[in-house]
Order: sequence, then C-alpha cells, then structure tokens
Amino acid sequence: MPVSVVVASMLQFMLAATFLALALAVHTHGARAQRAAEAVVTGKGLAVDVLARHRIKFAESVAELMFPVSIAVVLAVLGVLGLAGAGAGRILSWIVAGILMTAGGLVTGSQVFAVRVVVAAFRKSSDPAVRALDGRAVAEAAERAFPGWLRPVIVIRFVLTTLGSLAVIVLLATPGASAYFGGPGFG
Repeated sequence: MPVSVVVASMLQFMLAATFLALALAVHTHGARAQRAAEAVVTGKGLAVDVLARHRIKFAESVAELMFPVSIAVVLAVLGVLGLAGAGAGRILSWIVAGILMTAGGLVTGSQVFAVRVVVAAFRKSSDPAVRALDGRAVAEAAERAFPGWLRPVIVIRFVLTTLGSLAVIVLLATPGASAYFGGPGFG
C-alpha cells in the first residue's frame, strides 16, 4: 500500500475526529456558552434576542449536530475505502475534499475567527445600542464556557479542512495511488 494512500486516509480520519470532537463539545457545553453570551448582552441592558436577531449562536440542536457527525462518518468511510483500495472511494474522496476545501473552509474559517464574526455582526446592526455592544466580550464569554481544548481543535479542523483536503486530493493523484487503485490518476 502506497504511503500516499495511508497519509490521505489518516488525514481523513483526523478530520473526522475533529468534526466529532467539536460536535461533542457543542452538545455538552453549547447551552452554557449561549447563556454566558446572553448574560453579557443582558448585562448591557439589551434584550436576550439580540444574538438570535444577528444570527449568533453557540448552542445547536441535536438535528444541527447531525450535520458535523454525518461529515465525520463520510470522512471515516472514505478513509476506510481508500485503505481498502476501492476506486470509488478515491473518486469520492476527491469530490468530498474539493467541497470541504472550499465550502468547509469558509464555515470552519468563520469559527476560527469567531470574535471577528461577532464584532462584525454587531457593527453592521441597524440598532445603535447593538453597534455599541462589545462583541469581543460576548464571544469571549461564550468561549470560556467551552473546554480549553476546543480552540486548538477548531484551528486544527480549519487546517485539515483546507490544507488537509488539498493534500488528500494531491496524495490520491500520485502515480503510486493510481497503481494501487488500479486506474488512471493525474500522475
């Protein structure tokens, strides 16, 4: 088995693990983080619905958590298919990696820069009281409610979603991977 296929599969497994870890953290700590952010807002005399009106939330429903869990399952299956030498797994890996690198990079990037996202959302508000609200304080209050390992995992997921997905595409296009999968590649 070529090293390029093993490395590509390991990148997929690691990315799957970050999606699961973050889903678990949001499931177990999201409501507390939401309350912490709301406390900052209400402490400034604003209504608790300010966050919802500006599409800022730190908690997710079980249905919303199924999306990152589904991504993790797909990535794990693709990693297994790659190790098994399934040509369909290679093609699907290219497709999924391309989607993750672009769309996933935007979503995970907004989580890496969550403070900036919150500050920008408040700054764009038509309500002067919301524009005056300290978005950094709101985001940091929520961040403190999450486990300390969350922030590094968010950054790792962003790197794996963007650069890791690009690496998967390249690694699965090598001549060694092409020979392993028994079909043409780009190398």
